[in-house]
Amino acid sequence: MPEDLHYLSLDEVARRLKARKLSSVEATQAILARIATVDRKLGSYATLTPERALADAARLDAETASGKSRGALHGVPIAVKDLCNTAGIATAAGMAIHRDNVPTKDATVVARLKAAGAVILGKLQMTEGAYGAHHPDIPAPLNPWNAAYWTGSSSSGSGAATASGLCFASLGSDTGGSIRFPSAMNGLTGLKPTWGRVSRAGVFALADSLDHIGPMCRTTIDCAHVLGVIAGADPDDPTAVPLSVPDYAAMIEAGVKGKRIGVPADLQGLDGDARRALDGAAAALNRAGATLVDLTLPPSFDQASYDWVPLCAVEAAVAHEATYPSRAKEYGPVLAGLLDLGRQLSATDLAKLQQRRAALTGALNTLMVSVDFMLMPAMGTAAWSIQALQRAGRDPDSVAVRLRYTAPFDLSGHPALTLPGGVTGVGVPVGFQIVGRAFDETGILAAGHAYQKATDWHLKRPPL
Repeated sequence: MPEDLHYLSLDEVARRLKARKLSSVEATQAILARIATVDRKLGSYATLTPERALADAARLDAETASGKSRGALHGVPIAVKDLCNTAGIATAAGMAIHRDNVPTKDATVVARLKAAGAVILGKLQMTEGAYGAHHPDIPAPLNPWNAAYWTGSSSSGSGAATASGLCFASLGSDTGGSIRFPSAMNGLTGLKPTWGRVSRAGVFALADSLDHIGPMCRTTIDCAHVLGVIAGADPDDPTAVPLSVPDYAAMIEAGVKGKRIGVPADLQGLDGDARRALDGAAAALNRAGATLVDLTLPPSFDQASYDWVPLCAVEAAVAHEATYPSRAKEYGPVLAGLLDLGRQLSATDLAKLQQRRAALTGALNTLMVSVDFMLMPAMGTAAWSIQALQRAGRDPDSVAVRLRYTAPFDLSGHPALTLPGGVTGVGVPVGFQIVGRAFDETGILAAGHAYQKATDWHLKRPPL
């Protein structure tokens, strides 16, 4: 068994399991041993379930021995963000108030992972209620590349664990950037699917019309495997769109030859590292056969990152109405501030926000007619230090700067794939996005795979 088993891609682990060169019990034991050593420092897991995981692994090995395979995830150890309900296992959503919440039913995405044979190692730590800060009583996971730097929010545990070899893939959620921020900061490949592509049933809501559930992995093909399992219609979530689910992994080699990739010419606030990652991605995709097209972002694009906060706030206020403000003292100040804002928003102001959101979605749909994909930074500042974030604070301008390149696509619902595209001078990863047309996850995954065949940023590992 290789010493670096924990850093293999999910796809490679799946191949070894299928060929019986590795057992699920061996893989699970190896990851649990690494968690015991590494996660004492990082703090990426909120809850670990080793006994259950090993029992599931043994059962799945027995199925393998009998000739049964549930697919690419059969026997692969993964973990899920702690806002996905897990039957019999605490689901706290990063909130002290929900520490003792033990659901009786799995979230649909968890049930689908289990049905596909994934071994669930446990629940990954996250910010309070999936908003922008961890609860004061719950330590934030550390960035494994450099502890002085942001881990990303809100899927902070998913980012740290997957990057550190503490699972072979994870689930995250993205309401304003929470799959893409931790993927960028931890050197991962993370996919925010189209809104409605993946069921949200049994997932603790931050803002229902903005929330997306998606995979956080080391490679694009790993994301394809996981998305193929969790995507699709769901009777428990009427907003899960009843479209057929493509075999994303089987179509991953489609490449980008003949594809038109838009590169906005009017990007603002990019530092040198973010610009180099974006330019490098454009050059690599061009060499792979894509045509680069200059684009101009719609005037509504920058306003979107300001509109996101109040829109999120009013939906979050609904999600928390059973416990806020009645138990306000048990909330951290950042989430409480968001809920207060949402409770104060007038119907007239909300209507204006919704009108601007619809206009943005229409403008982006129109823009995407002329191209197959769009290249975007993940963040203008490629890698935020914790000190810099604290200095920046949470005033509207500072928040809008951080959300500039992520929040608009939560408002519009377009799919976005974040990929590692470089490292900073202090060794922290830099990410960029490939944004696609609605429900064209197949296309952006193929584009991301073409990029990763031509580059090796996704093979870099943190200095643990």
